[in-house]
Amino acid sequence: MTLVTLTTDFGLKDYSVAVIKAALYQSFPTAIVVDISHQISPYDPSQAAYILKNAYPSFPQGSVHIIGVESELTPENKHLAMRLNGHYFIGADNGIFSMIADGIQPEAIVEINIHEAVVTAFPVLDIFVNVAAHLMRKGTLDVIGRPITNFKELTDIKPVINKNQILGSVIYIDNYGNVITNITRKIFEEVGKQSPFTIRARTVRFHAIYETYSQAIEFNLPKEKREEDGKKLALFNTAGHLELAIYKSNPATVGSAASLYGLDYRDPITIEFER
Repeated sequence: MTLVTLTTDFGLKDYSVAVIKAALYQSFPTAIVVDISHQISPYDPSQAAYILKNAYPSFPQGSVHIIGVESELTPENKHLAMRLNGHYFIGADNGIFSMIADGIQPEAIVEINIHEAVVTAFPVLDIFVNVAAHLMRKGTLDVIGRPITNFKELTDIKPVINKNQILGSVIYIDNYGNVITNITRKIFEEVGKQSPFTIRARTVRFHAIYETYSQAIEFNLPKEKREEDGKKLALFNTAGHLELAIYKSNPATVGSAASLYGLDYRDPITIEFER
């Protein structure tokens, strides 16, 4: 099985995704193409990295992952291919590779250098697809690029630890309007050491973190006495990130954590621990 995934900020209104898939099938007719997401906010590598970092481990090793986010080739935005944990990643050096690797040493990184043979205004179609096809045919990285040892780091989205305080921020808002932060369970436990805490997000405060959404509901009470609709809660999601949510929220009707808490991308989230 030869599997390639697509993560882009192209949306679904235009034909971009269709022609990329067509080119992949032309180059490798037996390929299996999986859409991870095409709804990444435009030019947002941190959002793309959050989605892809938590999706790719579910795919088999040897999978090829194309990243079409801020992918134009510039002197400051080179094109890279990376092998990490047995997977291949193709994209621009805009910080996304550092977030996907997240401290893990890649097995190999190359700066793609096949551009002289291709004139393109659509690098995902004309460059990344060619690299993906080469890798699906069991080609090696050194054929399509020169080896390098590092990539651009995105440091401004990491939480800051200040004694008994974690200064984090919103990195993603999901389909339900839940607010995902850059504060992980690991960081929380290392700094907090089981101390009482207060999570501050604008005017909202949290003093407990649940393991599941339903854990926030007192099911031992009669249904008419439970606090369900609009129940605010904090939990660590399946990716291990602190998430601020509202039980059974619906952004289109009753609102969501993002709208009701007044939170958006990069807004500050603070945790203060009592010592």
